Amino acid sequence: MRPIYLIAGASLAMTSAFALAQSGPESLLPKAFEDPAPQAAPSPRATQRPKPAPRAVPKPAAPKPVVTASAPSAPAAPRPAPVPVATASPVVQPLPGITAPAAPSDQPTNTSGLSRIPTLDELARMTPDDFDALLGTRTLLDMPPAARRKLDNVGLIDAGEGGLAADSLSRANASMIRIALSANKGTLVSRWGHILLRQALASRLAPPPGMDPVAFAAMRVDLLLRMGEPDAARAVLQDVDIPDYTPTLASIALNVYTQNADFTGMCPAMSAFGNARQDAQWNAARDICMAYRGNAQAALQRLDSDMNHGRADKIDLLLAQKYVGAAGRGRRAVTIEWGDVTSLTPWRYALAIGTGLEPPASLMKDAGTQYASMTALAPMVGLERRAEAADYAGATGVLSSAAMVDLYGQIYEAPEVTGVWQDRATSLRSAYTDQDPATRLSAMQSLWKVDTPEARYARLVLTAAAAARMTPGKDMDSSSGDLIASMLAAGYDANAMRWASVVEPGSLGWALVTLADANGGGIDSGAVSTFSDADKSAEHHRTALFIAALAGLGRIDSGDASRYSRDMNLGLDSPSRFTDAIDAAAARGDSAGVAILAGFGMQGSDWAQMTPRYFLHILSALRSVGLEAQARMIAAEAVARS
Repeated sequence: MRPIYLIAGASLAMTSAFALAQSGPESLLPKAFEDPAPQAAPSPRATQRPKPAPRAVPKPAAPKPVVTASAPSAPAAPRPAPVPVATASPVVQPLPGITAPAAPSDQPTNTSGLSRIPTLDELARMTPDDFDALLGTRTLLDMPPAARRKLDNVGLIDAGEGGLAADSLSRANASMIRIALSANKGTLVSRWGHILLRQALASRLAPPPGMDPVAFAAMRVDLLLRMGEPDAARAVLQDVDIPDYTPTLASIALNVYTQNADFTGMCPAMSAFGNARQDAQWNAARDICMAYRGNAQAALQRLDSDMNHGRADKIDLLLAQKYVGAAGRGRRAVTIEWGDVTSLTPWRYALAIGTGLEPPASLMKDAGTQYASMTALAPMVGLERRAEAADYAGATGVLSSAAMVDLYGQIYEAPEVTGVWQDRATSLRSAYTDQDPATRLSAMQSLWKVDTPEARYARLVLTAAAAARMTPGKDMDSSSGDLIASMLAAGYDANAMRWASVVEPGSLGWALVTLADANGGGIDSGAVSTFSDADKSAEHHRTALFIAALAGLGRIDSGDASRYSRDMNLGLDSPSRFTDAIDAAAARGDSAGVAILAGFGMQGSDWAQMTPRYFLHILSALRSVGLEAQARMIAAEAVARS
């Protein structure tokens, strides 16, 4: 069976290099849970367990694609249970982003040199950089031409590194791409759809004809933020040279660095575009930058002035003062009281975690899942809070299976973490290392017992490699559907196909291996009927998506698809503006356009919101532009989660 290469939850990294699949068997045992190399016997005095060495914030490793995993080897002979040492695996995918300078204007300036006279209050708030910019005595173009980067392919990964073709939008309609990017709210029903869209947005792409390259980069960065991908957004943003920023991109940049809790990262752009905005958060960010340039006392005085004049909510300015207080001589004890705070904002949350604070649980609960990605990715947040947020980040595609396992490995070896999270880390270790298959399965099932479907799917992602190590057998037939769904959640399609001869025709496991099969064998109509009869979803939505997936992947011909469509009233043959647009992109061979439109069409918080008609065209378009592996994983996910 030919291998596939899928982009996993942590598939993008600063090095932009993709590791090729190894030709030999691949160990599915996470490093955090592997047995250590034999050690010399400890001396009589070495009786205490050494404390782990301080852990540095892990740098993203080279992107590791989710590849077809080979069959796991047989379990090793029993040995004393070691204390695993968690290793840093790619949690997210950083990416830079950049643009080119505007041509100098030939229009004459007014004789005063000022477009307008600033007020006394504005003059009082100006930094030296602002004043130089006002008078025109400072130039933004302080980079030598040889150091400037071109704007024709902003992004992180090119086609040779796993990205999409740079010129794939060369015949796209700019208005359609603009709508698909700006109108996408960032929440997708599909984890694999999220991963695919992130891959497209991070690719080195030329803008469609007629679209400004900086505007194109800005829309991609903004969408990555809405998707809960602040690291990826920051990396794409950093591929645009600051002299090429527009006021719009500078404004988006503040949101990017805020969601990364990296306020000093904004300072170079703030120096060049200090007057791009005049709202309270922008002014406070300028004060933070002033402090970290060595003038903390003046920054605190400006924040005090803002508080005295009521220019912003007190909590926002107090948090900014606490952040500034860590800089140089401006240190000041600031007490943060949350009693009067009724809502959380990204600004408040980022400043809080950036200064080592934790907002009250009531505020976090009312904030919903908006901050889960920030929490899961933030190295300064405690392990238990990150693990709780990982249930959301893993299900959506922000975190990879490897990143989730690494997080639990850190929990396992952290003596200060006790209770339910330590128990879960122990269960995960058992799922990977226990010699008895039934015990390993029981450990996985204990992790799958959670309250929400979203969290349950995240746990399937967590146990993917452990499930792939299970040996197929009829004695596990009742659990085969969950095991196969877990494998496919991380792209272990080859391991899933080992169950093809074991699963019962018409069962969930049968449906999943049918969709994941790269060879695409014939479909037994009797098994389809059995699957439909067992479907307990509302209005047989799971069966509807299964039929649409079979048609989209080319497993059934148009005649059979039409017959199923009539019988179930699916309307698969009805065109729409969306289906016409994505079909046209597929006909052009526009892989980036198809991925962007597929993300637009898969918006929603639940698979119940996915229209079978759209689903068919999305999968068919992905196949047409060479993204069949992603299409198969999306199809299998739809059936597993619907």
